[in-house]
Amino acid sequence: METRRILLVEDEAQTRSVVEAYLERDGYWVTAVGDGARALEAFSTHAYDAVVLDLNLPNVPGEEVCRRIRDTSDVPIIMLTAKGSEEERIAGLDLGADDYLVKPFSPRELVARIRALLRRARTESEPQRSRVEYGPLAIDLAGHKVFVDGAEAELTASEYKLLTTLSRYPGRVYSRMELVEKVLGYDFEGYERAIDSHVKNLRAKLGDDPKEPRFIHTVFGVGYRFESPQEAS
Repeated sequence: METRRILLVEDEAQTRSVVEAYLERDGYWVTAVGDGARALEAFSTHAYDAVVLDLNLPNVPGEEVCRRIRDTSDVPIIMLTAKGSEEERIAGLDLGADDYLVKPFSPRELVARIRALLRRARTESEPQRSRVEYGPLAIDLAGHKVFVDGAEAELTASEYKLLTTLSRYPGRVYSRMELVEKVLGYDFEGYERAIDSHVKNLRAKLGDDPKEPRFIHTVFGVGYRFESPQEAS
């Protein structure tokens, strides 16, 4: 099996060394750099399967590094941030990051999240299926129909698009603004919290208790993620 390449961008030498060791122990080939300029140089000269990107970088800020990578590539990006504010998390996701971790974090959790991102990237490159199943939930992509425990759920067009967007990458966190753009469109002029109403209605039709959800989980301060019951168990 081909060795996956990871670009690690972290200005704190000790953190960089620890994370690099954990990634190499898990079998990854790692390029570790300490500033934004070197990160962009490395990314322009090698192909990487994922990027671990600190926001607080010298020379070129992490936000700009993320933006410039996204201009040319869909490579999975995990952002590392010392701040856990809602605004910073949402800003990172809106820039194009696929996931984030707030410092201090567990290197083991970071490795696990990279594995999950690479699984999703691999799934995206596979031929599209006409029907997908997540435990009691089945989505007929060809017929635009959804079934829960064998019974069809009558979804609106927005609810169907919301469900297929979330379920395409189980475990991926979507900010409300991302979901507004993907589900309601870039020209939607309402508030991003409007997506909460669609989630509420979708949950009701899926029989998904928001206190103990089977499918759609709230990520407080950020947005939502979909979990397959088998993966969550």
